[in-house]
Amino acid sequence: MTIKQNVILSLIIISLFCLGMVIIFSDHGLVDYSRLKKEVNGLIEKNASLTQENLFLSREIDRLKNDPKYVENVVRKELGMIGEKEIIINLKRNPAQKNQDGNNDK
Repeated sequence: MTIKQNVILSLIIISLFCLGMVIIFSDHGLVDYSRLKKEVNGLIEKNASLTQENLFLSREIDRLKNDPKYVENVVRKELGMIGEKEIIINLKRNPAQKNQDGNNDK
């Protein structure tokens, strides 16, 4: 090979190397593409979980609108309410009964 051919070959190799570096590390290169692909996958998963949550909430809204027993159950759990004809009976032990049962807390 002549010196001219060696120089041209060297310039081609350097140009290809620089082009490869630009393709890999530029703003729209492979590294950026990989990062964006991970971000898209994360957003797809988040979207799927939000869709499931929306479905659950729409079902709950429908039940709250149309199912009186479900509404009663929710009110009992969240607000601690009781029915009209129900009576609350609190059974509290006095300290003397606790000691007779063998539960000495002293």
